[in-house]
Amino acid sequence: MAAVSTRCGDRDGSLPGIARVRRSCRQPEVDDVARATAEAIHASRLAGRVAPGSRLAITVGSRGIAQVGRIARAAVETVRSLGFDPFVVAAMGSHGGGTAAGQRALLAELGVTEASLGCPIRSDMDTVVLGTNSFGLPIHFDRNALEADGILLLNRIKPHTSFTGRYESGLLKMLSVGLGKRAGAAQVHKLGLPGLTRLVPEVGGFLLRRTPVVLGVAILENAREHTARIVAVEPEEIPDVEPRLLDEARSLMARLPFDQIDALVVGELGKNYSGTGLDPNVIGRQRVETMPDLPRPVITRLAVLDVAVESRGNALGIGLADLTTQRLVSRIDPTPMRVNSLTSNFLTRARIPLALPSDRDVIAACLDTCWRSERNQARMVLIPNTLELTSLWVTPALAAEVEAHPELNRETEFLPIPFDDRDNLEQEVLFPESHRARRSRAEREGSHKG
Repeated sequence: MAAVSTRCGDRDGSLPGIARVRRSCRQPEVDDVARATAEAIHASRLAGRVAPGSRLAITVGSRGIAQVGRIARAAVETVRSLGFDPFVVAAMGSHGGGTAAGQRALLAELGVTEASLGCPIRSDMDTVVLGTNSFGLPIHFDRNALEADGILLLNRIKPHTSFTGRYESGLLKMLSVGLGKRAGAAQVHKLGLPGLTRLVPEVGGFLLRRTPVVLGVAILENAREHTARIVAVEPEEIPDVEPRLLDEARSLMARLPFDQIDALVVGELGKNYSGTGLDPNVIGRQRVETMPDLPRPVITRLAVLDVAVESRGNALGIGLADLTTQRLVSRIDPTPMRVNSLTSNFLTRARIPLALPSDRDVIAACLDTCWRSERNQARMVLIPNTLELTSLWVTPALAAEVEAHPELNRETEFLPIPFDDRDNLEQEVLFPESHRARRSRAEREGSHKG
C-alpha cells in the first residue's frame, strides 16, 4: 500500500484517514461457464421440441453479466451441435437509444459480435403486436424472434433495481420487456410500479403461450458478481421455477456490510454496473415515485464521482446521489439518458444533484453535511461502484464494527485519502482490482503498443 501512503491527499489534514477492508464469504462459483452452459442445454428437453435444422433465436441483452460473451457463444455452439441454426436477437428494450445500431454497439461492448459468436445478430427494432394487456395497452414482440422456429431465453435472474415482486429481472422480463423492444418496454413501464409488478408476469405468461419459446437458460451470480449457477428451465416451468431462482439470487447478491452510513462515496456509476447506474438494492435508495426506500442501509449523504465510459454518457441513476462532480455532469449525453428515463417512467433518477469542481470538494461536502459535528466522527465508506463490493475503504468511526464483523478484515492502517494534482481521487490506487483499474491498465498497455 505504499502507493497510497506516499501521496498525502489532504493538505490541511481535515479529512479523516481511510483503511482498506476486504469482505470474504463462501459462495458457489462456476469454474467453466462455457461447459456449464453446454451441460445445462444438453440436460434440457430442447432437442425434442424443435426439428433438426430449425432456426433458433437466442436472446442477449442485459449488461453486467459476467462472461456474457463466453456464455452466449457456448449457447450458440451447443444448439448448433444439436442440429439447429442459431442467431442472436438483441433483447434490450429501449437501451442503446432505442435504435438498432445503438443496441448492436452495446452488444459489441459486451464482447458479443457476429465474429465472436459465429452467427448472425438481429438488432432490428421492428415488432409485431400480438394482443393487449389487462390495461388495454398493446403487447409488442420482436419480429425476428417471432419468425424463428424456436426462442431460447438467455438471461440473468436477479433482484430488479426498481421494484419488488415474484418476478423481477429474469426470463419473463426478457420476454416481456427485452423482446418488446422500445415500444414494448414503454408499454410495460407506462403505468409505473403497478405496470411492472403486474405486467411482467402477465405479459410474460401471455407470450410464453403465444410465441415459440423452447427453453430458458437462467444465470445466477454470487456476491463477487461471478457466475454461481447456470440453469436450464423448460418453458412451461418458468412461471413456477423463476421465483425460486430469484430468491436464491437475492440470497447471493452483494450488499454493503453496514446498516447505517453517514457518507457513501461511489467512484463511478454506469449501465455496465447496474441498469440504474447505482444499484438501489445496494444503496437502499429507490427514488421511485410513490415507493419507499429499502429499509437498509440508511445513508445520510451519497456522492458519485464519475460515469463509466462503458455507459456512453448515460448517467441514469445520478438522481440517487446528493452530490457529484462537474466532471461527471460534463460527460453526460442527454439523449440516451432521456430515452431511458422517459421509457421507464422513473424520472427522479435522472435529476442532477449538486455538482462541485473536484472529488476533494465533494468528499469534504459529504463530511460537512452528513449531520456529524466533526468530520472525524463520520462513518464514511468508499467503493468503486455498486457492483464490485469485495474491497472497500472506511474511516476510523467504523473500525469497531469492522472488527466485530465475521466476514470483514481490515488490511491496512488508516491512511491519507489519495488525490491527484487536480484534487481528484486516485481510484485506480484505491481499487486496483476494479473494472475501472483494469480498463486503465488496458488503455495504457494499448498506448504503449501503439
